[in-house]
Amino acid sequence: MLFDQDFIEWVEENPIEGLIKAGDIALQKQKEFENNHAWTEAEHEILWDASTFIQLVLSINEIAVEASMPDATTDIGINCRKLMEYIEAVTITLRGLATQLKINSYKNRYRSALKGAFAYEFSQGDLDRVQVLVNEIRTHIIENQSLEEGHKLRLLKRLEKLQLELHKRVSDLDRFWGLVGDAGIVLGKLGRDAKPIVDRVKEIAQITWKTQARAEELPSDSKNPMLGHDENA
Repeated sequence: MLFDQDFIEWVEENPIEGLIKAGDIALQKQKEFENNHAWTEAEHEILWDASTFIQLVLSINEIAVEASMPDATTDIGINCRKLMEYIEAVTITLRGLATQLKINSYKNRYRSALKGAFAYEFSQGDLDRVQVLVNEIRTHIIENQSLEEGHKLRLLKRLEKLQLELHKRVSDLDRFWGLVGDAGIVLGKLGRDAKPIVDRVKEIAQITWKTQARAEELPSDSKNPMLGHDENA
């Protein structure tokens, strides 16, 4: 394999940055074998190895790019050229995406910090409770023996991203509400075994709704019907 286990684990934690690095490593490695006469088998192996890894990580992390990994042909030269074009196209796209994510992160930080800008504000008690609940959800996911490893990894990454954005003032609540969808999928897969996770996600959703309702100046006793409130009760 072109990439060692430590690098693979780092890419799992940092898919966009990791794939950019993987593409750079592959193209640099290919240049070490470059000659002016013909493509070599070594270059062929490096480019297939890297392209397969890149395509798999994109798929697992549901990262959309326009470039598609080429089909294999019997011509090494055609394969190598198309694989290089694929790797280059993916890394260009991901560099643009990484820059946009940084810009969005800066915007969200400043938007949350500026008192005049609209933001959702958690009480300190609610913020602390959400932190506890997220940690408990993480523990249940790790210890669950029925969830597929790939699904576990995706859930843990989403929890990590949520915690990175978990501040008293936030510009949006998208990641919090995204947990509700994740919990629904877990419930569908595990049934009753999902209860410890689902119960904690429901509590986070209730805190999120309370925070959102307060920011939108709804009555303090407003209930969210999507959280199972019975209006006839």
